[in-house]
Amino acid sequence: MMKYKDIGVKLTPQRLAILDYLEGNTSHPSAEDVYRVLLDKFPTMSLATVYNTLDTLRLKGRIIALSIDPEKKRFDPNTKPHNHLICIKCKKVVDVDKTFSLGLTDDEAPDFEIMGHHIEFYGICSSCKTEEHIRKSTA
Repeated sequence: MMKYKDIGVKLTPQRLAILDYLEGNTSHPSAEDVYRVLLDKFPTMSLATVYNTLDTLRLKGRIIALSIDPEKKRFDPNTKPHNHLICIKCKKVVDVDKTFSLGLTDDEAPDFEIMGHHIEFYGICSSCKTEEHIRKSTA
């Protein structure tokens, strides 16, 4: 509990469980994913509690909300600048820690001070590729 004392919110058992689940998590879970994982341990916890906790953590700068999946918002506990690789079939998201040197000229971004950027790469993950290959070979 001590490691979360600086968040500035009441640390209920449910919030602590959400924080513990997110810590070091690289799967970029949605609120529904978090809820599903913690439901057995906290059967009375509502999905609204998870949403509210995630939103509070986002506002406090502890997680980043990703809008890379139009079907559902995903969350990333890694708040350091990084990019993502996304499978177009299963929506798996992988961190890309490589730094890319990008910039815009004053003509391309008039009246803007650029604060950062985020790059998304799209492809098909090896699991989906294997499934696709198996489906084709059994057809």
